[in-house]
Amino acid sequence: MTRIKAIVFDKDGTLFDFQATWGVWAGRVLEDLAQGDRALLQRMAAAIDYDLDQRLILPQSIVVAGTPVEICQTLAPVVNQSPDALLDALNTQAAAAPQALVPGLKDMLGTLQGMGVRLAVMTNDSERPARAHLQAAGIEDCFDMIVGSDSGFGHKPNPDPLLAILDRLNVDASCAAMVGDSLHDLHAGRAAGMTAIGVLTGLAQACDLSPAADVVLPTATELPEWLAGLPDPLV
Repeated sequence: MTRIKAIVFDKDGTLFDFQATWGVWAGRVLEDLAQGDRALLQRMAAAIDYDLDQRLILPQSIVVAGTPVEICQTLAPVVNQSPDALLDALNTQAAAAPQALVPGLKDMLGTLQGMGVRLAVMTNDSERPARAHLQAAGIEDCFDMIVGSDSGFGHKPNPDPLLAILDRLNVDASCAAMVGDSLHDLHAGRAAGMTAIGVLTGLAQACDLSPAADVVLPTATELPEWLAGLPDPLV
């Protein structure tokens, strides 16, 4: 039996390939907001560190680990809209964004459930689009709890949302892991007292994540094998 009884997953870059999902989508959103104004399009791209030519979100972009509120606060002065109005529009568009599920992810979640591991999601995305993405991918029912940055528990790198999940699942942090593709994920996990597991399906490289991680895996699909290799807990 593994000593890990619960795993909390980040969403974007962990369950879903980050660039394949959000790189193209972000370009379309910026173009919609610009309404043909090339100068405005370039200013918005610069504000959120987006490469218009390659249609890629750059590693330092606020989109990588920021909340929708933070992203809208960054864009609002550029587009001369209120952050609240922009947030409503972006959440609606984000809920409909096609998601690129990491290959083998659904089977992996089933394997973890078969091992008796409780599963949850904590994303800095808003809860409504997060649920829409998980439902569209056919994996929403795999998770005991789904928490977004607007669910009332705070957002990463603060550990509070992770602690709230573990409290609901009745699992001690020492028996839980946080899996994510960014330092925000790993710092939150460590601050909560959890095992911190990095994955490389986001924008960060292994050298970026390793200092804050207990282990870095190529993708989350390697989790069952990694868990099976852990030593049995002392009794």
